[in-house]
Amino acid sequence: MQSYTWSSKAAVLIAALLLPLFCSLAHAQELEGNWKLVMRKLSDGTTQVPRAILGANTFHNGLRIVIVFWHTPEGKPASVSEISTYKISETNYTATMLFRAFNDGSGKPTTYDLSGATENTPVTHEGGRFSFALPFGEPSVVFEGDKLTATAKGQFGQFVDYWERVR
Repeated sequence: MQSYTWSSKAAVLIAALLLPLFCSLAHAQELEGNWKLVMRKLSDGTTQVPRAILGANTFHNGLRIVIVFWHTPEGKPASVSEISTYKISETNYTATMLFRAFNDGSGKPTTYDLSGATENTPVTHEGGRFSFALPFGEPSVVFEGDKLTATAKGQFGQFVDYWERVR
């Protein structure tokens, strides 16, 4: 009888310890893969589609690589490229900046970030989707199946990007 009680307690303890790991793995699997930018809606209602806007975003084994190219309202080319590491859990998204190159299209020199800075943001859940603000002033993102929506209101402008997982 004691053996049964002990093994029940042990099973509960093991399950409690492993649950956060499996939740983290589930979220990582939901964002893992290659994503392509299919459309951008600007704050003035203008819609851009590829070739006016191009983007690729990869989440793979804790490494994120994103490249986005667009034209400013003045028609100047602009782009951002980034490599960062990431970890995601049930409650938190953590990223470490390895490299970023940003050209805002203004004619100013491209800025580079090799800081190695780490930032955390909370993860929220609603139904079958989860969301968080990407660190380092990037857009807020919502993942729902094979759809990713990124909403920016900062250094990269004001827009909503629509991404699809590449299968």
